[in-house]
Amino acid sequence: MIDLHTWSTPNGRKVSIMLEECGLPYRVFPVNIGKGEQFRPEFLAISPNNRIPGIVDPEGPDGTPLSLFESGAILIYLSEKTGKLLPQAARARYVALQWLMFQMGGVGPMFGQAHHFLRSAKEQVPYAIKRYTDETRRLYGVLDKRLQKAAFLADEYSIADIATFPWVARHEWHKVDLNEYPVVKRWFDLIAARPAVARGMAVPTPP
Repeated sequence: MIDLHTWSTPNGRKVSIMLEECGLPYRVFPVNIGKGEQFRPEFLAISPNNRIPGIVDPEGPDGTPLSLFESGAILIYLSEKTGKLLPQAARARYVALQWLMFQMGGVGPMFGQAHHFLRSAKEQVPYAIKRYTDETRRLYGVLDKRLQKAAFLADEYSIADIATFPWVARHEWHKVDLNEYPVVKRWFDLIAARPAVARGMAVPTPP
């Protein structure tokens, strides 16, 4: 049984969705980042960058426990462990990986900065708000163009979609109306209807 150390953020929900989609048994250990629990020594031993999520798999590749941090690395690991949600054919695999990296390097950081300056900054910084909301909308445009050509980011449902969905689920946080991006909305609604996604999005349930 895999131990999942997580909180109710998009990065955390990527991994809980993946575990649900793969049908892997797991235990949830909430890490309340609002209370600074990500700085506890026992969590830093798993995630030295003090960021959720982190996992511990007691049955790692060599039969011994393996701990991992960084949500993208965890998604790839779980795909390879189960043979699911990452194409095996080389060309399709790299298409999936490029869209995963698009999320890791673009969607996550930029949406996250928009969230910070719109919702959490102690003072209004108009330049930062415009910079990150403009970039967020540009990235939605990239998603929309891609999804005009394929039902999912990598043609078939994959870890690229799982990584991106929880960030788009917070579209209201970054003041985006999904109706402005109808192809993204179609993709979003299709994924939201998956039972495993609904279960993963509910992890962990905050007290």
